[in-house]
Amino acid sequence: MDRIKYAVFTDKSIRLLGKNQYTSNVESGSTRTEIKHWVELFFGVKVIAMNSHRLPGKSRRMGPTMGHTMHYRRMIITLQPGYSIPPLRKKRT
Repeated sequence: MDRIKYAVFTDKSIRLLGKNQYTSNVESGSTRTEIKHWVELFFGVKVIAMNSHRLPGKSRRMGPTMGHTMHYRRMIITLQPGYSIPPLRKKRT
């Protein structure tokens, strides 16, 4: 579970849940086949399609210098009908 950072809950991702598509942010260095294999093993589901795109990092100011956060990859995973993934929850402290 170290490759998948967290599930994304936006208006679009909630709308995609009706089509059996799940959205999550993953590490930028992970490939589509790695994520597909990991999701099928960990959740016991059958993945039929995956879409991914790389999102740029945001600019951040630290005093007088400008910096930026790391870029990340977002995956949209489509499952076969009849399969589902329980919601991934972030641990609260």
